Amino acid sequence: MWKNNVNKTIKTVTAAFIFVLIIGCKKEATNNKENPKPNIIYILADDLGYGDLSFTGQKMFSTPNIDKLAKDGMFFTQHYSGSTVCAPSRSTLLTGLHTGHTFIRGNREIEPEGQVPLDSSVVTISKLLKAGGYTTGAFGKWGLGFPGSEGDPNNQGFDYFYGYNCQRLGHNYYPYHLWDNQKKETLKGNSGTKTETYAPQIIHQKALSFIEKNKNTPFFMYYPSIIPHAELIAPEEYMRIFRDKLLPENHFEGVDNGEKYKNGGYASQAESHAAFAAMITLLDKQVGEIRAKVEELGIADNTIIIFTSDNGPHTEGGADPDYFNSNSSFKGFKRDLYEGGIRVPMIAFWPNKIKPNTTSNHMSAFWDFLPTACDIAELDSPSNIDGISFLPELLGNTNEQKEHDHLYWEFHEKGGKQAVRIGDWKGIRLNMKNDKNAAIELYNLSNDIGETNNVAEDYPEIVNKISVIMDKEHTLSKEFSFNFEK
Repeated sequence: MWKNNVNKTIKTVTAAFIFVLIIGCKKEATNNKENPKPNIIYILADDLGYGDLSFTGQKMFSTPNIDKLAKDGMFFTQHYSGSTVCAPSRSTLLTGLHTGHTFIRGNREIEPEGQVPLDSSVVTISKLLKAGGYTTGAFGKWGLGFPGSEGDPNNQGFDYFYGYNCQRLGHNYYPYHLWDNQKKETLKGNSGTKTETYAPQIIHQKALSFIEKNKNTPFFMYYPSIIPHAELIAPEEYMRIFRDKLLPENHFEGVDNGEKYKNGGYASQAESHAAFAAMITLLDKQVGEIRAKVEELGIADNTIIIFTSDNGPHTEGGADPDYFNSNSSFKGFKRDLYEGGIRVPMIAFWPNKIKPNTTSNHMSAFWDFLPTACDIAELDSPSNIDGISFLPELLGNTNEQKEHDHLYWEFHEKGGKQAVRIGDWKGIRLNMKNDKNAAIELYNLSNDIGETNNVAEDYPEIVNKISVIMDKEHTLSKEFSFNFEK
């Protein structure tokens, strides 16, 4: 289904080989001790809402390390995820293409483990950075190709991968196994119903070791944590911090045995509120430890750390985003294209490069990361991408910062939907599988951030402009047959 024909493959491989040779030559010229390339660390939380950080308004628990990262760096108030669910959001991040163009546009399973893979011809930031002299590592949840496939992280430019290949198995925090590159590592402490090895903790240690090992060479570390995706569960040392403090508790009856146990089903949780707060507290600690590690190694000034989330807050496994006000003042949750489903907090920290305690209103999205990372590494970006580098904004060169004419999303679950943002205008079209020309809702985010007042009837010219963009940006994907008419 996802294989290319022979001629296309030959052309792609040839082009890729030439590209690598070109980048390799550039690498020889720039990668030296006198002018070291900056390290790039990208931390991606899983289903963390805009309001799930204390500096963005969370009152039920605190995130001091992430808050400090923002205080010492730059916070982007208008940053958007690539999609409203996991796999397509990650696909936009790594390819620089929005969901109307990127290869993977939904969560699709491959049995017994993994998801439909990225094609071997796809250009990813990991491939580009690796060709440009970087050591590349990914730690956490992948979801872009089953083990050994062309979409496997080792086949998409990552020298080292440790974590969950499969998103479904990433629902469970005490899994039976993780992947160490191509080796399936059995976690004996989690055999049967045992819960001795909390996966995010051992994945985190592998990430810290990667930084240590590569302290003297340029590296790109992609850190897609599974926290705070359901299931809701955390080690006892974190649970006890919040036990009986976030009342009334929310009890969730889940899967504690049978076929789906540790195979995608969420475990029961009598203390969902405490568990959610405990998980983010652990994530915050891990973010702090990553920062502390680069400072300890003396490479902080040459390392940019970016922190964000893959989409808005979820409502699964006992999660209670209304209790925590996880989506802040925004409408919608995960799987929605309203602001609550796709607007995410984003922090960039780079000592002596990014001015501390700054806020940016620059409108950006996941597909901007690839060209930004290429600019940081002094590499050429592919020409046929949707992203725009926001490096000028990071460095305070706002006069040089290019702006998006518009941002575009499409999502093929829940009836099919599209969204476009142009300046302060936000257009959303729902139920497209029933009617590809369904009416467009229109909101003015400058005075209606909660998207409560549909003003489409008052501004037909804006609605028409958005409709034209929706038609233009949606391209069919042969691999997925994503066609709103079907």
